[in-house]
Parts: sequence; C-alpha cells; structure tokens
Amino acid sequence: MALSKIDVANMLTGVAPLANGGTGATSFTAGITEADQWRVTSTFTGDANPVASNWERNDFNFDKIGTGMSESSGIFTFPSTGIWEIKYGGVSQIGGNAQNRWNDWKIEATTNNSSYNLIGATGNSGALSNTANSQYSSAQSSVIFDVTNVSTHKVRFTIDVNDGSTSQMGASTYQYHGATFIRLGDT
Repeated sequence: MALSKIDVANMLTGVAPLANGGTGATSFTAGITEADQWRVTSTFTGDANPVASNWERNDFNFDKIGTGMSESSGIFTFPSTGIWEIKYGGVSQIGGNAQNRWNDWKIEATTNNSSYNLIGATGNSGALSNTANSQYSSAQSSVIFDVTNVSTHKVRFTIDVNDGSTSQMGASTYQYHGATFIRLGDT
C-alpha cells in the first residue's frame, strides 16, 4: 500500500530536508556554544604560581561565543558545565648568558574549588651558550576537562622557570601569552 503525501507529512518529526540537501531549520542548539580567549597584557619575569595578574579578554577582531569565562586573580571559572578544551601557551625570552634555559608551562585544575592538580604541561628551552643575546621560544599545552560543576571546577595557569631572568612575553594588542577555552559538548 502506497502512502499519500498527507500520510508522510503526518509521520515527519523535526524539519524536513530541502531538495538541495539542506534543512529548513533557522537555528541550531548543537555545535560550539561557548568559546573564549584571554591573554596576559604585559611581560613578566620569573616564576608565576599562578599567573595571577594582567589578564584580559581578547579585544581585537574577536567576540566570545556564549557567556564566556570569568577570571579573578588568575582563577578561571566556567560559565556552564560540559566537556571543555583548554589551550595555554606563549612566548618566552630566555636571557643571554643563562646556563640552564627552560620553562614549564602548566594547566592546573580543581574539582573541589580548593586543591589544584596538574592536568597539562609543556616545556620550552633555549640553547646553552655564553652569548649575551636573548633567545625566544614558545610552548603550548592542550587538555580536555570535564566540568560537571561550575562552582567547584576551575582552572589556573602556572609557569616555572629555571633561570630567574627568563621573561614571559605579554601584549595587549595580540595573543603573545594566553589561553583559549572551547566548550566541545555536554558532560
């Protein structure tokens, strides 16, 4: 028995596909619902545990998707639960004549709003030399973090340097040292 057009129309749920392969939908709830980017606006020297000051949201040709992250003294709070990708990195200036030249860039997280644990790390280093010239190097770490409670699940970023004269480069007009947060989906 063949179905009539009326029978088929009554059986459809959702949006019927269009002939060109698209749909008649005008909005979607799937996909990226949160994306944000922050940076450190000024250069600093030595260790930072955490990187606690001079954070700003990217303000050049950028607009966050969704509510966006909030930051206080280097502690980042998520606007919603979900599976989040977090990227952190930047550029280091390793001073001339430094004999041991390395940095550890770390992503730390808490799930109890108190104790922070290392969840991602990367390092960078410069050549060992007795030159007076500074060397530049970069590093970036990326993690996936399951945020099940926005009150208790937070992140911060730390840097350990081997030589105290090492600087982490900052800028207020472009991404030199910073973090990107993207909500990938539901938890």
